[in-house]
This record gives sequence, C-alpha cells and structure tokens, in this order.
Amino acid sequence: MSRSTEGGSTSEARSRLLSKATEIFYAEGIHSVGIDRITSEAQVTRATLYRHFSGKEDLILAYLDQADRAIRGQVDAVAAASGRSAADRVRDVGRCIVEGIASPGFRGCAFLNAVAEYPDPDHPVHRAVLAHRQWFLDTVTDLLAQTGDAPADAAGRQFVMLRDGAMAAGCLFDPQLISETFLDGVEEILRARTAPESVSGPAAPPATGTSV
Repeated sequence: MSRSTEGGSTSEARSRLLSKATEIFYAEGIHSVGIDRITSEAQVTRATLYRHFSGKEDLILAYLDQADRAIRGQVDAVAAASGRSAADRVRDVGRCIVEGIASPGFRGCAFLNAVAEYPDPDHPVHRAVLAHRQWFLDTVTDLLAQTGDAPADAAGRQFVMLRDGAMAAGCLFDPQLISETFLDGVEEILRARTAPESVSGPAAPPATGTSV
C-alpha cells in the first residue's frame, strides 16, 4: 500500500501524515480534504508526503488499512477469548461496537463513510471497504455458527445490518439509546439461534360446515 521507508522502518513524518489524515478524513470526509491541508497540519512538505505515499489515494488506502487492522485486532481478540461461550463472544463483539459508538468524536463507520464517497465498485477504495466488510461478516457468521446447529448465514447478515444501522444512527441520536437497541437486537439473534424447534404437530385443518 504505502511506500516503505529505508530499512523497513516507519518515519515520524509518515506517522504524522497518517495520523493527521486519519483525523481529518474521519471527521470531515475524504473528498473535501486536500493534500495541502494535510501536509500543512502534519507540518511536512509535499515532497515528504510523496516519499511515503504515491498520492492522496495511497494515503486514503493507508488510512483504511490502519482502521481495518485496529478493528481486526479488537474483534479477533474477542473471538479467540478462552473461557467464553460462543454466545458470549458474539455479545463481546457487540460491546466492542457500542464502545466505539460511545467514544468521543464518533462519526459513524469509517468504511461506510468512505464507500459513500467512492461508489465505483472498481475503485481501490471501494474494494478495500468491501474486503473489510467481507472479513467482518465472515467472522461474525463463524461465531454465530457455534451458537446453534442451524446455518448461520442469515444470522450473520442480520448482525451486520444491525451494526450498520447502529453506526449510522449513533452519531445522529442518543448513543446510549442506540447502543441499547443494538444490543437488544443481538440478544434476539442469539435467542433465535438457541430456541428449541417447536414440538407441536401440524396445525389442524380448518373446520368444515356452515359458519355461524
């Protein structure tokens, strides 16, 4: 993605550039922010930026890659936790999401925000967003599959859709209320996964004859 520095180390200037780009892209959007502003606020020259990134697109991809790695690390740690049931690990993933919603400066999902600005499915930014979302869907579906015997594909999609709604609403309405609603939805998914199948026989046929 971004160009490595000599010896494979990451320079302080690159860190400042990526940190500042992350801050501004997330808070204000991507298209509205130019390279000159990022270099100015990061206190580096354009030449320095181009030593570490091939251009703005490369910087955007680095921003998304950094967000992807952070979320993967958090979710993977929860998913691999020992001594926790599969249902509790699903709940823990949900709690990670509501912690983000409650965090200062929350402005929704960085990936949904980015893909709204890059609708072309062939664009590298769009593809990076889809790759992140596919990983998240696969991870959640695998966890849910461990909570019951029925296929978990639909449950995984429901979880992701609930998450998307919570991330979109969390910066528009009361984040505590949104978080509670989201976690209630996660519980409903888990209850549906673990509920015993009905043991009653087929419904009786309707009665025949003259109605009263």
